[in-house]
Amino acid sequence: MVTLKLKKKPASGPADADRAPVRGRPTGPRPTLAQAQVRRAEREARYQEQLRQRYGDRPPPASARPQPPARPRPARDDERAPRTARSFEPPQRPQPFDGDRIDPRTLAPNDLRHALNRAAPAAPPPRERAPSRQPGPRNEARPGPRQDSRSPPHQDPRHGPRPDARRGYRPADDEDDERADIPHAPGSLRLSKRMSELGIASRREADEWIAKGWVRVDDHVVSELGSRVMPGQRITVDAKAKFQQAQRVTVLINKPIGYVSGQAEDGYEPAFVLVQAQNQWTEDHSGTRFLKEHLRSLVPAGRLDIDSVGLLVLTQDGRVAKQLVGEDGDVEKEYLVRVEPLSGTALSDEGLALLRHGLELDGEALKPAQVEWLNADQLRFVLREGKKRQIRRMCEAVGLKVVGLKRVRIGGVMLGDLPTGQWRYLRADESFV
Repeated sequence: MVTLKLKKKPASGPADADRAPVRGRPTGPRPTLAQAQVRRAEREARYQEQLRQRYGDRPPPASARPQPPARPRPARDDERAPRTARSFEPPQRPQPFDGDRIDPRTLAPNDLRHALNRAAPAAPPPRERAPSRQPGPRNEARPGPRQDSRSPPHQDPRHGPRPDARRGYRPADDEDDERADIPHAPGSLRLSKRMSELGIASRREADEWIAKGWVRVDDHVVSELGSRVMPGQRITVDAKAKFQQAQRVTVLINKPIGYVSGQAEDGYEPAFVLVQAQNQWTEDHSGTRFLKEHLRSLVPAGRLDIDSVGLLVLTQDGRVAKQLVGEDGDVEKEYLVRVEPLSGTALSDEGLALLRHGLELDGEALKPAQVEWLNADQLRFVLREGKKRQIRRMCEAVGLKVVGLKRVRIGGVMLGDLPTGQWRYLRADESFV
């Protein structure tokens, strides 16, 4: 191991000792306090002597140091030269309240603010409210909502033409096809009605497709609601419309007692609440997977009494609804009805004949029906119409009381082995007509 030692170079002589340091000015020995006071007094005496020689007996100014030249004062309005025609004329500022001009250069900021506040014009007095309108008589006509004179009464000027504002409202055939204020060719029909007659879509669905530009008449796109066509014209729809229609589902439920067909009423739940994943029939072979989108716009196509059981149809497809509940619907519905005589007397042949044809409900004759005995207390009904509580009222007319009613078939779709309270999808190979 080697150890290195550094030796300090000795001073070579007095010249090195008196040499000034590398940084700063040579200061020399520091003066004492007494010496510093003496030097300060000498400098003050020399300064006072210089002032007496320069100014004599006159008092010197506050500061004898030279001051920077003052900035020129801007000219006042009355001193300025007249402006040329092309110069910009600033807006007139409000004058002080006492008529004196305020020079901002002569006021401190706070004084200037207070002066301007005093010079500001007084606030106008509050407007008096108009006297309130006295209530008139009960039958007095009140002004309605403002209407744009350029738009028809059933049109929103902000969004253009639209269907009637009442949700679910559908004009009658003679109302929308024979309106005198809409000129049309003799024999023409509304496009949506013609599409419904051809079984292409329901009228509501057709209106949606027309608004989206998915309907063609003789290879020409029709996108205006209320358009009319002749019966011989060819109507086609876009592939998007067919795809949308294919995504709509139809559900079959074996409705139990205690559920209503449509909206909830009197504390009873609608059968719609049964359409849940846990209630789907395990032997559903439709190949359709349950999605929450299938619950949207799912409505009953037909009624079934609260104390009746059996097949109930819920659908998103307007074509299915038209087949089952439309005015032209002629789909058979089969029921198994358990009855008992009201007076203890069995049903006669004449009573059975009346059930088949000859009865009236609400002043209208009923369509012919198929009625036959299955056993001593059970009848089989096949109807082509569906009036409210029709079978129960028919049986009461011939002296029978219905103690049980079950719907087992609608058109070509059977209830089959579907358990009570469960549901399944309509298969692609099934049809009501």
